[in-house]
Amino acid sequence: MATNPPFRRVLIANRGEIALRITRGLRELGIESVAVHSDIDARCAHVLGADHAVPLGGNTSAESYLDIQKVLAAAKRTGAQAIHPGYGFLSENSAFARAVRDAGLVFIGPNPEAMDRLGGKKAAREEAIAAGVPVIPGTEQDNGDAGLIAFGKTIGMPVMVKASAGGGGRGMRMVEREQDLAEALAAGRREAKASFGDDRMILERAVFPARHIEIQLLGDKHGDVISLHERECSVQRRHQKVLEEAPSAVVDEALRQRMGDAAKALAKRVGYDNAGTAEFLLDPKGNFYFLEVNTRLQVEHPVTELVTGVDLVHLQVHVAAGGKLAQLLAGRDLRPRGHSIEARICAESPETGYIPAAGLLRLVREAEGPGVRVDSGVYTGWEVPPFYDSMLAKLVVWAPDRATACARLSQALRETAYLGIPTNLDFLRRVVDDAAFRTAAISTDMLKHRPELAAGDKAPPDDRVLAAAVLCQALAKNGGGSGAAAGPAGGASPSTGSTVVWNALAGFRLFEAAR
Repeated sequence: MATNPPFRRVLIANRGEIALRITRGLRELGIESVAVHSDIDARCAHVLGADHAVPLGGNTSAESYLDIQKVLAAAKRTGAQAIHPGYGFLSENSAFARAVRDAGLVFIGPNPEAMDRLGGKKAAREEAIAAGVPVIPGTEQDNGDAGLIAFGKTIGMPVMVKASAGGGGRGMRMVEREQDLAEALAAGRREAKASFGDDRMILERAVFPARHIEIQLLGDKHGDVISLHERECSVQRRHQKVLEEAPSAVVDEALRQRMGDAAKALAKRVGYDNAGTAEFLLDPKGNFYFLEVNTRLQVEHPVTELVTGVDLVHLQVHVAAGGKLAQLLAGRDLRPRGHSIEARICAESPETGYIPAAGLLRLVREAEGPGVRVDSGVYTGWEVPPFYDSMLAKLVVWAPDRATACARLSQALRETAYLGIPTNLDFLRRVVDDAAFRTAAISTDMLKHRPELAAGDKAPPDDRVLAAAVLCQALAKNGGGSGAAAGPAGGASPSTGSTVVWNALAGFRLFEAAR
C-alpha cells in the first residue's frame, strides 16, 4: 500500500467508537484527525483522542452532527482537506457528499450520484433488476394503500412492507394475514415519515426462514470494484443486527462467487466508488435475493478486516484520494482466513423491551487478549447521553475456526463489564452460548421465536455485583478513580481510563473469589 499520506488533515463527521476507530486509522497513515462534538460530548472519548476538536454546539443530533453547514465550517476552520462521515448521521446523505465536494473538499465515501441511485430501497431495487441481480418478488411502486393491498393478495401472504427511503428496520413490518395489511401500511407510513420525511412504501414477499448475508464492496475512481466476501448478520432484534460474523457458516466458495459477482455488477452499473455493502436474504435452498445497498462503511466492518487482513479505513482514504485498488492490494491474498464474530454492546435493557439507557458509567472493564479486539467509545466516569445511538462498543474476536471463535467471544463477554447503567451484555452471553448459535442454526427471526434469550433472569444482581459497584464508586470519590474520570488522552485506547480504578481493586475479581 502507498506510504505517503494522501491527506494532511481529515475531519471526522461522527462521534463515539467509530470516530475513534477512524482516528486510529488516520494516525497509522500519518494523517491528523479533527473531531467535532456537541456540547454534551465535549469530554467524549472521540474528542479526547483526536488531534484537534471543534465544538458544534447544541446537544441533539439536529443541532450538531446533522448540521451540514456547521460541519463544513469546522472543516474550513481547521484546514481539513477531507471529511470521513463514518456511519449513521450524514454518511448516506448525498446532499452532504455534494456539499463537501462543492466546498473543495474530498468526501471519503461514495460519489453522490451513486448514492442517489442506491440510497432508497425503491431506487436500489430498480437498479438491481437492471443489473440482473435476483430480487424478491414484489413491487417498488407505491400506488396507494389499496393498490399495495391488492398486490399483496396476488403474491400471497406473508409479505414485508418496507419504507421506500428507509433503513435500520424503520417502517418495516412482516404481515401474515391479509386483514392486517392496511394497519401495517398505516403504521409503516407514520414511522417512515417521522424517520425519513418520506412515507412511500414498497411491498415484497416475505422470505423465511432466511439468513441475512451481505457482501463487502470496495470500488476505486478508475472503475475497479472488488468483493471482500460475505458477512452473516442473521441474529437480529427488530430488524437490527446483534451479532455479525465472517465468513458465513453456510456459504461455500461457489455461492460466495455468485453473490460477489452480483454485488459487483450492481456497483459497476452505478459507478460506485469507495466502501459499501450489498445486502441479501438467503433462503434454505441456497437462493439469494437483493435487499439494499448501504452506501457507507458498516458497523460490522471489523470482522471483514480480521478475516482478510486489510484495513478498510486505510483503503477508503487511499481510494478517495484517487488510489487504484490494483496497486493498493497488489500481491495480497484476500481469501477469508479463520473466523471472526462481532457483538454490539449497547446501553439498553433487553429484559424490558430493549429500552435505551443513559447515565454514569461507574466502571468500564473491556476484554483483552489474543484474538480479541474492542472498538470502544466510552470510559470509566463518562456519562452516556440520551441523545444518540445506544451502542457503547463492539467486541470482536478472531480464531482459526468458528467453534473456537464462539468460545473466545463467550469468554471475552464474561471478562467485560460496564457498571452503572443497563447493558445487553447478559443477553449477548445467552445468545452466544445458545446451542442454535453454536451450531449456526440461525435465521433472521431467531430472536423473535426465542423470547427467553432476551428475557433472561429478571432477579436483581447478587450482592457481589452490587458490592463491586459500590467499591468502585467509593474508590473514585477517594481519588482512586481520578485518572479514569479524565478519560483517554493523546490517542490512547478508550478503555485505558478504566484500568486506573480496576487496578486499585488489587485481588478483587468480579463474579469470583480473590486469588
